Amino acid sequence: MADTNTNMIAKATGVIAAIGAAWAAQKILASAWKAATGHTPPKPEDEGDVRFAEILVAAAISGAIVALFRVLATRGTAKYLSA
Repeated sequence: MADTNTNMIAKATGVIAAIGAAWAAQKILASAWKAATGHTPPKPEDEGDVRFAEILVAAAISGAIVALFRVLATRGTAKYLSA
């Protein structure tokens, strides 16, 4: 029974850490993008004046940063709970 509770806590903590990591990654990306280009990164709801190349670069960087942060958060949570 203790393993089931620990497993549930680990999963919940991992999900919370992943959500927090994704949020932090988006904030970091937005700040870095604005510093580099002078404007915020393109969003799906933006009108058609944004070039496709800019959208592609923003999506690739955003995806990579979010994936990296999620992996780090998940591994950190697992390491913390196993200690």
